[in-house]
Amino acid sequence: MKSILGRRLRARVMDRRFRGLSAAGMALTCDSSAACESLRVSVMEERSFARLGRQVSVVGLGTWQLGADWGDVGEGTALEVLAASVDSGVNFFDTADVYGDGRSERLIGRFLHEERPDLAERVFVATKMGRRAEQRPEMFTLDNFRRWNDRSRENLRVDRLDLVQLHCPPTPVFTMQSVYDALDTMVEEGRIAGYGVSVETCAEALAAMERPNVASVQIILNAFRLKPLDEVLPVAAERGVAIIARVPLASGLLSGRFTTDTTFAQTDHRAYNRSGAAFDVGETFSGVDYETGVKAAQEFAALLPEGVTPAQGALRWVIDQPGVTTVIPGASKVYQARANAAAASLAPLSAEVLRGVRELYDRELRREVHHRW
Repeated sequence: MKSILGRRLRARVMDRRFRGLSAAGMALTCDSSAACESLRVSVMEERSFARLGRQVSVVGLGTWQLGADWGDVGEGTALEVLAASVDSGVNFFDTADVYGDGRSERLIGRFLHEERPDLAERVFVATKMGRRAEQRPEMFTLDNFRRWNDRSRENLRVDRLDLVQLHCPPTPVFTMQSVYDALDTMVEEGRIAGYGVSVETCAEALAAMERPNVASVQIILNAFRLKPLDEVLPVAAERGVAIIARVPLASGLLSGRFTTDTTFAQTDHRAYNRSGAAFDVGETFSGVDYETGVKAAQEFAALLPEGVTPAQGALRWVIDQPGVTTVIPGASKVYQARANAAAASLAPLSAEVLRGVRELYDRELRREVHHRW
């Protein structure tokens, strides 16, 4: 498996703010409100994006929060989150042209070309397209792709995008030859280095991986959504397709911070999309009933070793799954970005914990989600 994933380790010295155990067994303690007390040595693992010949950090940064739908995040805070991530070893950003109507892309472009131009060549930026039009298969044409691509390249301030992903399009799109021909044309034109797909279901992922030039699949994978482990990850590893694991904290449920009394702003999808009114309900709390999820999250936290936070444990669980290339938690605060990156330094979870997660899923969650996605 290591040869397939092309893993390599790169040591970094960085300022951290988290608590848990490093892979070396060192106790690492800090809180969520102030800078770390001391300089720590940490390790950020990198894995291969094989079809594009790139190495990416096993923990990336999802930037939906920096665009919209998670409450308000100011520009200054957003830029600080980006900086905290790269200073913690992250070199993979995931965004989309519809996050804040391009705000997320523009912030990344500003960060990499004004704030930290030294990083512009090192940070891998994956964006998405396809949600700026009515969701009908006939809208997925080369002309539309070029128009959406022009906008993203302008937002990100680049001539060529590192990766563009189809953004959870209608299911028939994944089997349309004309779509893949158009994407291949975009590669030939130098607009994109490569392309992948972001999917809702395992069936969509498998259909896309039948195409020889699909470089990556982005899919929801967390301790509440185990189906991809059985159906998608083994195929991806065999074919050299990168797996980008999204929604790793189940919209924050697995952080252990929420109770049944927690409320969310009306601009937060965790308030307005619980029934799937705006987009696929699987994107909100991974499609798990909220009260069921709160209870399951408490059980998940109880499985973890002493000193490991629930959020970092949830991220480490994803990292430990064979076939995962990178996991992309979001962050709206600097300490969250640093703590997320620090999960890469934790020791792998024990077989006992992994069995406990599977048992919890089978008992409490499988009947709700397994057949749907």
